[in-house]
Amino acid sequence: MDNSIFLAKFWGWYLIIFFCILSFNPKRIKQIFNDLNDEKFLIVSSFMAIIVGLLNILFHNIWEANWKFLITLIGWGSLIIGLSLFVFPKRMVAFLQFVNIKLVQLIYTLLLLTGLFLLNIVYGIIPI
Repeated sequence: MDNSIFLAKFWGWYLIIFFCILSFNPKRIKQIFNDLNDEKFLIVSSFMAIIVGLLNILFHNIWEANWKFLITLIGWGSLIIGLSLFVFPKRMVAFLQFVNIKLVQLIYTLLLLTGLFLLNIVYGIIPI
């Protein structure tokens, strides 16, 4: 299976599942931000984001003007957020809390639309 197709399936399903979890149980968002104040959780979370981002980039670093760029962007975003959480933990947690409070509806919508778009690319439900 092509790496692009595999990662489109992975990120598409992941974003849809994450959207559903946060939509049906919004207390999880508050719990995640409370847990980010715990240094152990923060270190594990930052390492996970770094690993996922780095693996995504190593297997899929395609800078074409099509849907594959979105997968590359997700990988780079994960790597940058993970490194930022590890190097600048207090500033990054404060920034993420600010963004979450101000843009929560936009973020939810982007999660859903990005997931649906990637799954549509893979499964071809609606021809583009």
